[in-house]
Amino acid sequence: MSHFQAPKGVPDYVPPRSRAFLAVQEALAAPARLAGYDYIELPIFEDTALFERGVGASTDVVTKEMYTFTDRGGRSLTLRPEGTAGVMRAVVEHGLDRGQLPVKVWYRGPFFRAERPQQGRYRQLQQVGIEAIGSDDPALDAEVIALGAQAFRNVGLTDVELRLTSLGCATCRDPYRQQLLEYLTGCELDDETRQRATVNPLRVLDDKRPEVREQLQAAPLMANALCADCSAHYGDVREYLRLLGVVWTEDPRMVRGLDYYTRTTFEFVHPGLGAQSGIGGGGRYDGLMSEIGGADLSGIGFGLGTDRSLLAAEAEGRAIGPESAVDVMAIPIGPDAKPAALQLVQQLRSAGVRADVIFGDRGLKGAMKAADKSGATFAVVLGSDEVAAGTVQLKDMHSGEQVAITQAGLVDALLATDRISP
Repeated sequence: MSHFQAPKGVPDYVPPRSRAFLAVQEALAAPARLAGYDYIELPIFEDTALFERGVGASTDVVTKEMYTFTDRGGRSLTLRPEGTAGVMRAVVEHGLDRGQLPVKVWYRGPFFRAERPQQGRYRQLQQVGIEAIGSDDPALDAEVIALGAQAFRNVGLTDVELRLTSLGCATCRDPYRQQLLEYLTGCELDDETRQRATVNPLRVLDDKRPEVREQLQAAPLMANALCADCSAHYGDVREYLRLLGVVWTEDPRMVRGLDYYTRTTFEFVHPGLGAQSGIGGGGRYDGLMSEIGGADLSGIGFGLGTDRSLLAAEAEGRAIGPESAVDVMAIPIGPDAKPAALQLVQQLRSAGVRADVIFGDRGLKGAMKAADKSGATFAVVLGSDEVAAGTVQLKDMHSGEQVAITQAGLVDALLATDRISP
């Protein structure tokens, strides 16, 4: 009988790599938690119309990549392709926009896009994201970007490049769209690309084909068409970033894959990932909340790729996460030692020490071999004599050194070694 496999384009994370994945996810989330962002848990699927209106009908995400299905009640539902629209819906539905502003939340988990699978491009992709809603203060833009930069430093990445631009607002973008459309009429484009330009000409700037990119060399840029307010806002964002020590590269040709971005827009890239170099990004989205039926509040956020951040760490040769699942392995020798071993392990876990016990009534040689394979730093051996004396044999699995110690003093002795993972 053939065995089952995960769906194409959906990665499994199994031990030991799953420990690194979890460590990356926690490292990416840590800056937001320190900055006072509250956690929000979002549904895996939403009303399809939420993404059509919130993400943009002309985007590849909506037109080509969404997993959409009809439920038993005849409703059209879609597995979430990104997080911001769902956050906006939840904020409006639960009245968070009527409380203290800005609303600052973070989230994590899987998102789904019908991509063409390759290294770093998955149909189930994992992200950590944040959203700050209810203020158009440029200092908030700088905070969000700085939190993203810190997140990648937490992972240990050193080759991350931040690219930055402004996509303007409705006041300056509409004239720019007309200017870009006029330019594109003089280009040799296929029918599909020309249709895309009619719906949203900025999408054409994101075309990766060399024959199209060549024709766009002299295309007008949004950065050169900003209105006075957008220009001042972008100038303030950059000044705040300088104050925070954030380094960036201007990228006036940047076009994100979602239509809702306005003003400050940014992307984090890593050269070690080849074609899929983007490891995170985001921007401001004035008008998104009102588009889905809420108040006309501005917001800014990002999504950081957990999968790609792990790949980037591996590309840099950086180890992340604990080397093993446990620090201490208890080895009971003989039937009367097992109850004491179970109690000791429970005490260790209560003290925050990662501990396990060898099950299966193995002999000392086999049990020590299993303890060595587990990667535990220490083994705690106890037999009938140790149970009677209230002691254990504490063995350092790296040096081989072994000492007798009281059961009551085991926790303190282990914590004093400074070799126990938090």
